[in-house]
Amino acid sequence: MIAEKKKISSGFIYFFGSFGGILFGYDIGVMTGALPFLEKDWNLTNALIVGCITSAVMFGAIFGGAVAGQLSDRFGRRKMILVSAVVFAVFAILSMVAPNNGSIYLIIVRTLLGLAVGAASALVPAYMSEMAPANARGSLSGLNQTMIVSGMLLSYIMDFLLKGLPQSWGWRIMLGLAAVPALILLGGVLRLPESPRFLIKNGKEAEAKQVLSWIRKNDQEVEAEIDDIKSASKKENIATEKTTWGSLFSGKYRYLVIAGVGVAAFQQFQGANAIFYYIPLIVQKLTGSAASSALMWPIVQGVILVIGSLVYIAIAEKCKRRTLLILGGTVMGLSFLLPSILNVLDPQINPMTTVVFLCIYVAFYSFTWAPLTWVLVGEIFPLAIRGRASGLASSVNWIGSWAVGLLFPLMTASMPQEIVFAIFGVICILGVLFVKFFVPETKGYTLEQIETIGMNHSKKVVKEVK
Repeated sequence: MIAEKKKISSGFIYFFGSFGGILFGYDIGVMTGALPFLEKDWNLTNALIVGCITSAVMFGAIFGGAVAGQLSDRFGRRKMILVSAVVFAVFAILSMVAPNNGSIYLIIVRTLLGLAVGAASALVPAYMSEMAPANARGSLSGLNQTMIVSGMLLSYIMDFLLKGLPQSWGWRIMLGLAAVPALILLGGVLRLPESPRFLIKNGKEAEAKQVLSWIRKNDQEVEAEIDDIKSASKKENIATEKTTWGSLFSGKYRYLVIAGVGVAAFQQFQGANAIFYYIPLIVQKLTGSAASSALMWPIVQGVILVIGSLVYIAIAEKCKRRTLLILGGTVMGLSFLLPSILNVLDPQINPMTTVVFLCIYVAFYSFTWAPLTWVLVGEIFPLAIRGRASGLASSVNWIGSWAVGLLFPLMTASMPQEIVFAIFGVICILGVLFVKFFVPETKGYTLEQIETIGMNHSKKVVKEVK
């Protein structure tokens, strides 16, 4: 036997390997409930300031994802997840103690908090994809999405439970509680092993075998995977000397990089976070009721997201990635477009019709684009460029999240909500077309086989050009 004693269970590794999703899931969701109280406490009426405070985390995440991807190639996925947990805890507490009317302070602190959020979004999918066997990589990587939406639901519940507090304290406690999951993650990751692919890359084959022995069925499976990783690592060592940021879009990598980065971009520009960040304000504008009285709607959305993530785990290895993305994107697009059309045909239509369609959008997003984006980011990039490419995809994803968080209040202040939703609907349909023509199927393939698919596509393109 390769391993004399199984010191860490595979369940523990997979659970805490994906627990980083709780961090940025909580912080994505917490502003949904905190914002109405913050607006009242500080008398915020400027849509730009509201957008900047809400989107500051996403702005920081743009840079956190890119930097973490490179640093994890040098220091390891595990160490960088640990650093992210510490940074997250520190700046969550600093957000809680923001001075009164300190909009600039809160924007700066939440931007720095975003560095940890972006790092987690890049590191967790990469870590999970490198730990999971090929035949279970979709469902195990889907744990990351379950953690994200569980963090969001947790934040929505805390927002609802704390809504009775004085407005000057409610939003502070909501933001400060984000430090709790960060400290739990820190404790769990201290016991996690490093990624076997990173260990082999750094000449630690014995340690890699030990780690794989904890999460694979038998020694034969371990040895076969070790051989595959070593073979890919040799190719990487040769390629790395010549690998730069420009290499990401060189001939042999371009196809897979465009596919992965494109899916990451479309996931955000499709408008999901407009719902998650602003659903109380959306309901307020539709019905005229106070946003602080609409905090049950985020919980409804959170429950749908969690159920959807569990549905994805159940079907991940039964359905093709492309099929789910095309199905989800189509229904999501219609869920934005149909209420806009109905409002034009009948301006007196019940405003809650739009909320029902938004729930349908969230339901299909929750088991298609939400988890599959991170599954693809974790598995589609060749080893030689995985750190940089994962960081780029994460950063592009957060650019979309930041843009939506910043611009949605400005857009709804200058045009009807139905028009804004229609714009998102069109983007959803464009995302479907992108998947159909530019994204390869990756279900059931090893990471090394996916790399071969990309290289073969590049060779085919070159031949066609010639």
